[in-house]
Amino acid sequence: MTPEALAAFLHDHIPLSRAMDVRVVQAGTDEVVLEAPLGPNINVHGTMFGGSAATLGLLAAWSVLHLRLQAEGVANQLVIHRTEMEYLLPIAGTARAVARLDGVDWAGFLHTLERRGKARLKVGAELIFDGAVVAQLAGEFVAIVER
Repeated sequence: MTPEALAAFLHDHIPLSRAMDVRVVQAGTDEVVLEAPLGPNINVHGTMFGGSAATLGLLAAWSVLHLRLQAEGVANQLVIHRTEMEYLLPIAGTARAVARLDGVDWAGFLHTLERRGKARLKVGAELIFDGAVVAQLAGEFVAIVER
């Protein structure tokens, strides 16, 4: 899927992504990179609202898993089960969220999904601003096979 196609999908199916002005920088089956500007995501302190930062990381992590499952032809419903966010530094401008599938047990995940029709996988995302990691998201997603 191209970055433009992923952006359209997110904006059409997750309207909050449009309100946040989320842009897709890279859309791959191993890595997704999203950006969101400060303007529509600003808080009372002039920095990015924590909920917007968490949503940006969550969208990146969900997207990389969605794209990989789609590429492998697995029809599924993909939902977040649990998420944890650590805020390290304020975000005073455009934030970039990078989610990768490096180091995940993809084969084990697929095996469980095929056998049980449902499987969980932990995917992380880093938020970057001004060249530094400013937040980290850890998400546990559940995929349910559509039959």
